[in-house]
Amino acid sequence: MKFWSLKKLFFAAILLNIPFQSMAWGMLGHRVVAHVAESYLTKKASREVKNILGNESLAMASNWADFIKSEPAYDYLGNWHYINLPAGMSTEQLQNHLQNDTTTNAYTRINFLSSELKNKALEQEKKAMYLKILIHLVGDIHQPMHTGRFEDLGGNKVQLKWFGQNTNLHRVWDSDLIDYQNLSYTEYAQSINFLDKNRLHSLQQEAASQWVIDSYKISEKLYSGVKTDDKLSYRYIYDHIDIANQQMLKGGVHLAALLNDIFKN
Repeated sequence: MKFWSLKKLFFAAILLNIPFQSMAWGMLGHRVVAHVAESYLTKKASREVKNILGNESLAMASNWADFIKSEPAYDYLGNWHYINLPAGMSTEQLQNHLQNDTTTNAYTRINFLSSELKNKALEQEKKAMYLKILIHLVGDIHQPMHTGRFEDLGGNKVQLKWFGQNTNLHRVWDSDLIDYQNLSYTEYAQSINFLDKNRLHSLQQEAASQWVIDSYKISEKLYSGVKTDDKLSYRYIYDHIDIANQQMLKGGVHLAALLNDIFKN
C-alpha cells in the first residue's frame, strides 16, 4: 500500500469535511471503545497485544480497518463492517439466525478473527492485521445502525437534518452525535467508564451474539423514532446520548473480554 496516497486521502477528507462511509462511531467513537478496553485487559492480554502492535495502542489501531478502504486490494473487507438484518425480528428469530449464519458480515468475521488469533503459529503480519480489524469490528457491531436494514444501507438512505446540515440516520450515529460532545477520546472514555463489579462481570460474560441482539433492538427503536427530513438537534442529543455512551462502554468491555479470552493461554 502506498502510505502517502492513504495519508493524502485522510487529510483531504478532514479538510473537505467528507465523512468516511460506514465508519461506525467515526474515528472518535472507535478510539473511545478501544481506550475503554485497554483499562480491562489482563496483564497477559496486554502483553500479547503489545507483542503484536508494538507501541501502537488499541485506540490508535482501532481505525485502521476504515483507513485501509482507500486501498483497492482490501475492498473485500467492505461487508465485514456490518450485519444487515430485516425489520421486526424477535429475540428467538435473531438467535436462530445468528446460530446458522454463514454469510460474511461483522458477526461471523468477529468469530473468524477470534479463532485465528488463538493460533500461536499465525504469522506476525497476519496477527497484526487480524487484531486491528477485530478491534474495529467489535466497535462496529456496537453502533446500532451497523445491524440495520439492507434496503436503506443501515440508515444511510434515511435523510435527516442535523442542526440544519444534511445528514442521515447512519451518520448521526457514526459521528454527529458523538463528535458534538467535543471531547478527546481519552476525555470521553474517562467520562463514561464507570461500572460496578456486578455489571462489569455480567458484560464480560456476554457472547458476541448478544452484542448483535442488543444493537439490533436499539436500531429498531432508532428507525421508529425518525422520519425522512426530520430536523434533529439538542432534543435528539438529550434523548439518545446515554444510549450511545452505554454502547461505547459496552463495546470496550466486550472487546477487552474477548482479547482476554483469545490470549489467556
